[in-house]
Amino acid sequence: MPKCDVAIVGGGPGGSTVASLLKLYMPELDVLVIEKEVFPRDHVGESQLPAVSKVLHEMGAWDKVEAAQFPIKIGASYTWGKNSEPWIFGFIPNAEVGSLDRPGTYTGWRQRVAFQVDRSKYDQILLDHACSLGTRLQQPASVVGIELDATKPGKPIRSLTLNDQSLVQARYYVDASGNAAVLRKQLGIPVEAPSLLRNVAFWDYWTSPGLNTQLLENKTIRVLIRSVPFGWVWYIALSDDRTSVGLVCNAEYYKRSGQRPQELYASAIGQAPTIGKMLESARSTGCLSSASDWSYVAKEAYGENWFLVGESLGFADPILAAGLTLTQTGAQHLAYTILDLIRGEKDRKWLKDQYHQTQTRRIRQHIKFAEYWYSANGLFTDILENCSAIAAQSGLTFQPQDAFRWLSHGGVEDIPGQFAIGGLGLTGIKSVQKRFSHTRSDEVVFEIDGMNTFDLMVQDAVRESMAYPTQGQVQEVQVLVRNGYRLPLTGTYGLMFKALESSRFIDLIIPVLKRLIMEGSVGPQDQGSVLSNSLQCLESMVAQGWVKASLTQDRPILSMVTPVEGQIVYSERSNEAST
Repeated sequence: MPKCDVAIVGGGPGGSTVASLLKLYMPELDVLVIEKEVFPRDHVGESQLPAVSKVLHEMGAWDKVEAAQFPIKIGASYTWGKNSEPWIFGFIPNAEVGSLDRPGTYTGWRQRVAFQVDRSKYDQILLDHACSLGTRLQQPASVVGIELDATKPGKPIRSLTLNDQSLVQARYYVDASGNAAVLRKQLGIPVEAPSLLRNVAFWDYWTSPGLNTQLLENKTIRVLIRSVPFGWVWYIALSDDRTSVGLVCNAEYYKRSGQRPQELYASAIGQAPTIGKMLESARSTGCLSSASDWSYVAKEAYGENWFLVGESLGFADPILAAGLTLTQTGAQHLAYTILDLIRGEKDRKWLKDQYHQTQTRRIRQHIKFAEYWYSANGLFTDILENCSAIAAQSGLTFQPQDAFRWLSHGGVEDIPGQFAIGGLGLTGIKSVQKRFSHTRSDEVVFEIDGMNTFDLMVQDAVRESMAYPTQGQVQEVQVLVRNGYRLPLTGTYGLMFKALESSRFIDLIIPVLKRLIMEGSVGPQDQGSVLSNSLQCLESMVAQGWVKASLTQDRPILSMVTPVEGQIVYSERSNEAST
């Protein structure tokens, strides 16, 4: 019976990331990946967020991905919200896009953008990278059975049975098999679908010489998202000549329509003129793929000696392009959890509980944010009833400030200690709110705007510890918890908390913040953005009740506004984003 330290079911990005990081930080481990499919093969989920690049860099694979010359993604172009006028969301201001010589390095502006990847190539690169670090691979091979040890507490997995009837035994088992959820289903772990976001997706691949050259902006590119009356269409350029084009629509609408998938797909492209025009001279494979797009989360992320990661753990609607982000950052957290379990120096239950709580909370937060996007899109004219039901079920109102508090409940922390989700910071979220179908966009305001006095209100909060995965281990940092809200005392939240402990007046708080930032490990070129992110965290702290904002006469005030046309979110018709 082959034995190993960690057996990983699934050789996609989740499995490859876990394997690579285990071998990087503990080379002596025997890590086995079991993959059913033969690579290369196409796979949906090609559009990334910047957080993925950070994981790729840490696991030593960023340079290999960059060498493949995938398009550099700097944001997205949407028709969504009040009207059909396209608007832009950017990861960074256009003016900050620097040298585009390729292959580039993971420095400067490249740390804040992402890739659009051809999964047939990307997944192979990551799996090869894991093998180059010493990971063993069985491919093609599938798990057809598991055996539990009922004599031990928690009924750990004793072995896996493969399709050739061989057995695999390991100290730890990881289900990274995507929505196939090979181990999760055989273990009988239930999932819950906490949302009415029950969609179906249909997609195909289109090719034509120079197909995407007109989309390139100085060798960078944006994903196109176009609303149609019954859903939305994505256009993800994978190279100069190849594109992934898909439709996401309400599952109930699809059933009632009586149309075949190909008919509905063609209808959607026909109602998205920008995309239809780009595809006029292109050819598709003619083989339409489909998948259910129901958002869900497993009720258990771990057992005695097994873990779920990626889509075996949960799935959030793809409108935020968060699939690979949730998968690979979750895989990073899991790898560090297993490393710490093996080291045996930290509390085992705390490590496992933190993995479960952190990753399921992140999935739920992305589901919640997607609910907001759907319920605030006035262009979904054929499915407005469903959108209203989503809002009613979630308790979401259409007042921007109430919606912001609703989104913030439970924590918005794609990056620990920083307000971030789906590639958007707080200012970005407020800018997007102006585009949505709220009654009045001028109701999107900063609560800290025009104020100058900020008092911490944390007397009745409970101080707990939270996981901060970094550099091969799970560090323990402090977090304040009260009524479902969480205030991490790390990152830019931590900086603002320290500044507020020293003063209550904004004209004194900002110099303290600047000093704290300079004393940290922040480069001069990033100090301005860290200061901006800290002030955004102050807005979040006020909205969640951690800080009381007020006005004291005869002192300088803080000015925070959300422009209609900004540097990050602006109308596509604008030649230049305003400052």
